[in-house]
Amino acid sequence: MSDALDLFTVIAVAAGAVFFLAGTVGLLRFPDTLTRLHALTKADNLGLGLIVLGLLPLSADWRDALKLVVIWLLTLLASAAASQLIARVARPRVPPGEPPA
Repeated sequence: MSDALDLFTVIAVAAGAVFFLAGTVGLLRFPDTLTRLHALTKADNLGLGLIVLGLLPLSADWRDALKLVVIWLLTLLASAAASQLIARVARPRVPPGEPPA
């Protein structure tokens, strides 16, 4: 059973790292602020969720697992707040009636 949990951890953490990499590529490659922001927040939130999911079976007790989940939830809240603030600053720069370039 331990080998199966270790394999699950490796797969989940690797998938999370792939999402982090995809978010970084989106941040560097997309043309404007709003699409960069979307790529970064979505990919990073999913990547962190997969990493936390992969680390949960390895936690020593329920308190460590709860800490991991709380860290993930706080990161989700902070990411949502930061992306809203950045989007509000970036949005007025787009002229009314024109789609973002």
